[in-house]
Amino acid sequence: QVQLVESGGGLVQAGGSLKLSCAASGRLFRINSMGWHRQAPGKQRELVATITSGGSTDYADSVKGRFTISRDNAKKTVYLQMNSLKPEDTAVYYCNADVWRLDILRSSNYWGQGTQVTVSS
Repeated sequence: QVQLVESGGGLVQAGGSLKLSCAASGRLFRINSMGWHRQAPGKQRELVATITSGGSTDYADSVKGRFTISRDNAKKTVYLQMNSLKPEDTAVYYCNADVWRLDILRSSNYWGQGTQVTVSS
């Protein structure tokens, strides 16, 4: 079992910045990739950014050039630096991890509880 805990959400004015963190904990797993998804009220959950353990990244078109995903493999932590925030970025942001379970030799996917990001205009 893997637990993901997000932090860093809050209220910020348009044009401002926030940095989210997500730490994975547990035992007998290796992270393949981690990422961030978000869900705004009345909207479907969408992928924001992902990063592999090797550092390859992908971003949703809506956040390219504004958000940066990074990771600390030793700490099993992923970050999302969000700059030039817009009201449409308002959502609950969820951390996601795809891991290799060393105990069962299978990959598994886990989700955090989410952290609220609110951007005011």
